[in-house]
Amino acid sequence: MSTIRNVSLLLVIVGALNWLLVGLFGFDLVAAITGDSFGQRNALSNIVYVLVGIAGVVSIFTALGAPKPVAAVPSRHNV
Repeated sequence: MSTIRNVSLLLVIVGALNWLLVGLFGFDLVAAITGDSFGQRNALSNIVYVLVGIAGVVSIFTALGAPKPVAAVPSRHNV
């Protein structure tokens, strides 16, 4: 599970940096890497955007924390 969390964190960071560049400079890094201009999409950029979105959902659950199993309470009758 740690690998999934690490990959998700990396993709969320990539997505955040991409939006930072869009907001500050109007530069879409994903479009530039996949050979398109700002706002254009192709199959590869769609895959990147979907993976970043899935990573965001995984990160939501990571941030909220997984439910922890309840520890077994020893019975008083087990002597």
